[in-house]
Amino acid sequence: MPRLPRRSLLASPLAAALASPALAQAPRVLRFVPQADLAILDPIATTATVTMLHGYAVFDTLYGTDAGYRIQPQMVEGHVVEEDGRRWTLTLREGLRFHDGEPVRGRDCAASIRRWAAGDGVGAELLAATDELSAPDDRRILFRLKQPFPLLPQALGKVTAAMPAMMPERLAATDPGRPLVEMVGSGPWRFLPEERLAGARLAYARFEGYLPRPGTPSRTAGPKRVHFDRMEWHILPDPATAAAALQHREVDWLEYAGADLTRLLRRNRDLVVTAVDDRNACVLRFNHLQAPFGNPAIRRAVLPAISQADCMLAAFGEDRATWSDDAGTFLSGTPMACEDGLAPLRGPRDPAAARRALEAAGYRGEPVAILQPNDVAQLKALAEVVADALRQAGMAVEVVAADWGSIVQRRASKVPVSQGGWSIFVSGIAGAGELDPVSHLALRANGAAAWFGWPDSPRIEQLRRDWMAAADLAARQRIARDIQRQAMQDLPYVPLGEYSRVTAYRRNITDIPTGHCVFWGVRRI
Repeated sequence: MPRLPRRSLLASPLAAALASPALAQAPRVLRFVPQADLAILDPIATTATVTMLHGYAVFDTLYGTDAGYRIQPQMVEGHVVEEDGRRWTLTLREGLRFHDGEPVRGRDCAASIRRWAAGDGVGAELLAATDELSAPDDRRILFRLKQPFPLLPQALGKVTAAMPAMMPERLAATDPGRPLVEMVGSGPWRFLPEERLAGARLAYARFEGYLPRPGTPSRTAGPKRVHFDRMEWHILPDPATAAAALQHREVDWLEYAGADLTRLLRRNRDLVVTAVDDRNACVLRFNHLQAPFGNPAIRRAVLPAISQADCMLAAFGEDRATWSDDAGTFLSGTPMACEDGLAPLRGPRDPAAARRALEAAGYRGEPVAILQPNDVAQLKALAEVVADALRQAGMAVEVVAADWGSIVQRRASKVPVSQGGWSIFVSGIAGAGELDPVSHLALRANGAAAWFGWPDSPRIEQLRRDWMAAADLAARQRIARDIQRQAMQDLPYVPLGEYSRVTAYRRNITDIPTGHCVFWGVRRI
């Protein structure tokens, strides 16, 4: 069992934060440790989970997703659908305001939808189906569609990155390719930019002007009532240091509890260590633009070397209750999940077979740069296992180790490996994004518009459109089977397994939410 280091807090950024006059004056402070530093603030500019969590604190959405993955009105009071599904009129709730005091208007939301859709796969589908997106007045948003788009509320209430954040028109009108620095939303927390210490701390204040909707909070739906005056995010990338801070009452809540430390944390009666009742997926992402993985035969050739069980064991420990292997394209146990095409991921792993397949596919020793985030323990472990497996298969592997913020920036590069590019990165994606082929970030294969790695598979994209047009569940399930078979041929990514996030918090913190971390409803008793 690893020994927790007890660092000197008197010399640490965390100690400085805890001793600050601002904190001393605040009677209720939530101190949270995210999985990584918040390198990019703009929730439209990246799919990084830490940025999405920040986004849900600062911004609100027109619709929300509850714990049962049902879409609920959020900023909207409701909507009216006319003209056989080709005209949607959304009406905002009265009294909504942004953090700068300005009212939320229909034109703010129309501009925000355009900015979000420019970089989001589901949003792009919605805009492609739209003839007109306008704001007839301050409380209404109008969609005139070319053809019916029944998934419109699901698109505007999606619970995966990039989140469809509503912001003032002056910010939404900016180039979506240039990340915003100014954070003005209408969510329950105001970001405090003057207190941001890169790599150490971020701070938020409760937005007194937030107007909760009636009902019960559930995931990103319902009233977002905040029970703290202030929230601080403390950046503690070393799991043992974060665990020590939790044990010594220096922080309240760890987004992730390191797999090798959970047994020790559970011995502390003042702590709760639990797997969140929600599943996520781990993925291996190829760079399809560069050799060697621009060749689909080489992508397929590495499969005999990749063990989902080895990956999940390294990342999440020996407690099989928190993870599973044998994962496919769609989240297991959900309506689209199926067995078709998964044989290459199953059975005994055979590096020698992978080596032979690589040679037959034309691999000639090209360098393989694997991005390894050293400050996210689970992803670091996944990258290490993948690197070792590919070395055993005979590939010339180079591990590029850096902090997560640097990895996020590098994976956006399309230059060759020799010029600072990359070949593979590993990541986690929300299970909610694996329920169907429309919102599935890693499955999209529309070339330059796809997620980092930029796979291009016209067949997958056509099947996805067929799925959207299917008349019933049986037809959608049939098409999902075809999609999975095609995905195992084109390999936009490799599934590495599924897991439930293990979180840890002090026992006096209650009402920790289902799913990813949100910061409303949470209380201190």
